[in-house]
Amino acid sequence: MALLVHFLACVFGTGSWMAINGVWVELPLLVNQLPEGWYLPSYLIIIVQLANVGPLFVTLMHKWKPGLLSEVSVICVLVSMGTVACLLMAFLWDRTTAVAGSQHSTAFFVLTFVLSLVDCTSSVTFLPFMMRLHPRYVPSFFIGEGLSGLIPALFALAQGAGISRCVNVTVPGNDTAGGATAADASFHTQTQYSPANFSSLVFFLILAAMMLSCLVAFVSLSRLSKGWRLSTRHLCASNVTLTSVQKVPADQQGPTASGVFTNGPADGPVASAAKGSDGTGQETVTYSWARLAFIYVLVAWVNALTNGVLPSVQSYSCLPYGNVAYHLAATLSSVANPLACTMVAFLPCRSLPALGTLALTGTAFGAYNMAMAAMSPCPLLQRSEWGDALIVISWVLFTGTLSYVKVMAGVALRSQGHSALVWYGVGEQLGSLLGAVVMFPLVNVYSLFKSADFCSFQCPA
Repeated sequence: MALLVHFLACVFGTGSWMAINGVWVELPLLVNQLPEGWYLPSYLIIIVQLANVGPLFVTLMHKWKPGLLSEVSVICVLVSMGTVACLLMAFLWDRTTAVAGSQHSTAFFVLTFVLSLVDCTSSVTFLPFMMRLHPRYVPSFFIGEGLSGLIPALFALAQGAGISRCVNVTVPGNDTAGGATAADASFHTQTQYSPANFSSLVFFLILAAMMLSCLVAFVSLSRLSKGWRLSTRHLCASNVTLTSVQKVPADQQGPTASGVFTNGPADGPVASAAKGSDGTGQETVTYSWARLAFIYVLVAWVNALTNGVLPSVQSYSCLPYGNVAYHLAATLSSVANPLACTMVAFLPCRSLPALGTLALTGTAFGAYNMAMAAMSPCPLLQRSEWGDALIVISWVLFTGTLSYVKVMAGVALRSQGHSALVWYGVGEQLGSLLGAVVMFPLVNVYSLFKSADFCSFQCPA
């Protein structure tokens, strides 16, 4: 039964960022068909940030009108909206309307805003809902949250989104005098994108099915009785009760602090079960305000790097090494996320100095990725197998290390109560917002990062 709850918590976690991650990995196909072209990512950045009105509203309601919003109802509405929006996206993503004299992807933008609203608001609703479950199910939720990025990426790779090859193209010479010959033609190499293995319609239908599975998992979790969800705790309590009514020698009788007679010393089974405030046998850690502030700053910093700063320049740091390096970095980084979440269950680390050290290590890998992006289109060790390997490994370690820190911060705050997890979600969104706001003008306005065609551009010796 506990395994079933772990599975449901994982499936529930996949709905946190599944939809908007799916839209992002589908961009290599969409930009070639929608009228906005390569300006499409800049539009999406603005739309996603506008969707932060969702978590802002929930946070303010939690602060000023606690208890007014039903957490279960809010999540049910959000996931239902995400499912319907993905379904509509499958059929309406290419519909355009005339706005200010030019064609724009109005339906795509509106539905993307709905999906962004769902995913952004999940940061302040999904994790607090996990307070209703045993703490051991929290890592399963984070594994699902990591899979919400991996699953769309795998489907995009199977679809062939962004896969390209270098081809030789013949450019005919000028025929102004009508005497152009084959000798006048020139040859050059350019990038040619392969056709997709299945359409965007099928891709968005898959996303709709995944969101529907998240809704089913959530309804199943919310309908579980408290005794079923926390079956392990009740089994322990039952054992204690059975032990307390056994006949014991008179010289060993004595009440514990809770008034229950046992057949052992006060630090026996009953005392062990009473260590944690939730009866799980786990000690509850109470952090000072300074330590809590450190955790929240750590959460904001990690999310700023992983959700705002580095994703904005991943193409600039990887594509100069070729499409193979880019796809390996993107896919293996997505694998590193749930793997890091899994490690939390087996190698937990609540030490704040250790988490700070891991965060600095992940930041160092991120700095290398940023440096290669700044040097684009001619980074270090370009057209070298060592350069390809280094950029892929750096991205994997960057994502894995900071994902572990993010999950352990959430696990640490789990013992601080419902409000601590709500503010954890606020820190996630605030960090992501700041990262995106900083990077948007640098990439799209000031053009500090340069791109070039991998096949045709030649770096100076």
